[in-house]
Amino acid sequence: MSKTSYIETEHVPVTLRPMIEALCRVGSKLSLRIARGPLEERLGANLGSNSDGDTQKALDVIADQAFADALRGTGVRHYASEERETIEVLDPDGEFALAIDPLDGSSNIDVNVSIGTIFSIYPAGDTAENSFLRPSDEQIAAGYLIYGPQTTLMITFGQGVLQFVRDPLDGEFKLVVETLTIPEGAREFAINASNYRHWSKPIRAYIDDCLAGVEGPRDKNFNMRWVASLVAETHRILTRGGIFLYPSDDRPGYEQGRLRMVYECAPIAMLVEQAGGQATSGCDRLLGQQAETLHARTPLIFGSADKVSRVCAYHDLPEHEVSALFGNRGLFRA
Repeated sequence: MSKTSYIETEHVPVTLRPMIEALCRVGSKLSLRIARGPLEERLGANLGSNSDGDTQKALDVIADQAFADALRGTGVRHYASEERETIEVLDPDGEFALAIDPLDGSSNIDVNVSIGTIFSIYPAGDTAENSFLRPSDEQIAAGYLIYGPQTTLMITFGQGVLQFVRDPLDGEFKLVVETLTIPEGAREFAINASNYRHWSKPIRAYIDDCLAGVEGPRDKNFNMRWVASLVAETHRILTRGGIFLYPSDDRPGYEQGRLRMVYECAPIAMLVEQAGGQATSGCDRLLGQQAETLHARTPLIFGSADKVSRVCAYHDLPEHEVSALFGNRGLFRA
């Protein structure tokens, strides 16, 4: 007999339950497929590129089709996927629009690092593009599934962040945290330090001061993390605190950052703010901004509120304070 429920639904708004149930059903099946790894098939094999030029893995395509199929009949009128060039109409009379990165971090499939699915829900617009090219604070729900040691759903409906964990004994996502809050005080930052030479001076200055440790303006030692999987980075920060930075830089194609506003940054920003943190595009709050095109990119900095605010403040420092390595940064001295 087939399973009828994949999530404890009492904390899910009634109108969104069919949609969330479908996401969890596919996520549950994907988690088993990922766990089998090479026993299943070559999930990490390259299949070419998506519409934005990024390499597609076999599981990217499998996941995208599985979610699109499962979401039919759940009230989703417009379906926008990072793996598709255009928006698809699933239910012509549906009330909602769903944007999805079906498999974030897919480059890590073959090295057994946590990967996931990121999604965002809006009221359906009068046109397909208007469903998604709108202020990002109009989201009514956002979340991600992470396929790791535990398969976990982190989701918000605009009233805090809920954490569900998939029970491997029955396949159901069960609530474990009803109101998740980002911890303060973590001494961790996540950034790809190999791009240091390409960053703007304020970003370099912020990282310089973290690296300076107790002898620098921060008066404390920091640890660096970099997983190169957005869901894994987000999950660590939501549960442990810290800050994530993927800024713009001077490389061709990175002038506006690299992460996509619609599929990645907007839903992560909603989750982070609902957990008491902040998310910006460098200096400006990310929620409220809107993408000009479906696959538009943006810088993304998010995490504990005090740390994100500090990065913004570095952009207001005088030139001489952001130019000197391990400078005094007098503005930040107690």
